[in-house]
Amino acid sequence: MDKTMHAIEVENLTKIYGKGETAVTAIADATFQVKPGELVAILGPSGSGKTTLLTSIGLINEPTHGKVVIDGTTVADEGWLPGIDLKRLRREKLGFIFQHHNLIPFLTALENVMVALEINNLPKNEAKNRATELLAALNLGHRLTNYPMALSGGEAQRVAIARALANKPKVILADEPTAALDTVNGKNVMALLKKLAVGNNSAILVVTHDHRMVEGFDRIFHVSDGRIADETNNLGEE
Repeated sequence: MDKTMHAIEVENLTKIYGKGETAVTAIADATFQVKPGELVAILGPSGSGKTTLLTSIGLINEPTHGKVVIDGTTVADEGWLPGIDLKRLRREKLGFIFQHHNLIPFLTALENVMVALEINNLPKNEAKNRATELLAALNLGHRLTNYPMALSGGEAQRVAIARALANKPKVILADEPTAALDTVNGKNVMALLKKLAVGNNSAILVVTHDHRMVEGFDRIFHVSDGRIADETNNLGEE
């Protein structure tokens, strides 16, 4: 298979905390790829290593062993590769969505999205236009001037998704993005992520413990005790 087709590649990714008798293996020998336009879940209970895997792929948590390739750039091979600007790659290639929206409380919905663009030195007018378009596309055009405290949980999470999409990342990493939402809003957010994966040709990797939330995903990796136990294919609806 042509490796250039993969937005995410991990090979034998392992993360060990501590040394000697106190060493704990959080994730062991994870190997998989995600293509642009795919929505893939990492499904497993709390403490199974899901978040460790996600933060290693997200260039936050240095792997102990193994290889990580993001959009064709090898970033880790038995540790971070020297000369790789991890901050720049995170800023330019990755978008993050978390369990809690983490919006800046004293900024409006529009400003919360704009700040992600302005960090990448986009002129203010262009940042405003891009943020306005994104929020309108997520049915939040009427909420541009609202502060986070005035938004519902589902609305706030959609603003967080708009912020993650702001710089048109090749890869979006979502850590329990529906855990703070009720079932209806949670499923709506997951359906939105599916639509965005296809529409933006982004690879979206979602960590969750809730099997109810992965309906319509392209693939599901089941994690148990730090290892990918099995994979379910082709669950997505065409």
